[in-house]
Amino acid sequence: QVQLVESGGGLVQPGGSLRLSCAASGSIFRIVSMDWYRQAPGKQRDLVASISSGGITNYADSVKGRFTISRDNFKNTVYLQMNSLKPEDTAVYYCNVVSVSKYYWGQGTQVTVSS
Repeated sequence: QVQLVESGGGLVQPGGSLRLSCAASGSIFRIVSMDWYRQAPGKQRDLVASISSGGITNYADSVKGRFTISRDNFKNTVYLQMNSLKPEDTAVYYCNVVSVSKYYWGQGTQVTVSS
């Protein structure tokens, strides 16, 4: 059974940094991409960043230049380094792993940016 365990969320002041981690346990056949989404209260869940199996990255315009996604293929772990955080980055952040046959979601981790 595949499980995604996220960590690293919390409360941070504007301008601060956080690093999210998502570790996938269990067997996942042929991962295509590992992604981070976020969902603010009353809003839809949006893609923040993605990284393909080949290391190609993609970012939402709102986080370009501030967030960096990376992955450790041996550990099946994806990271999201978030710098220069803004109050509008406040949301629940979800890890998503896409394989050739299905996709998996983590339970979410809360990120709150507030002074």
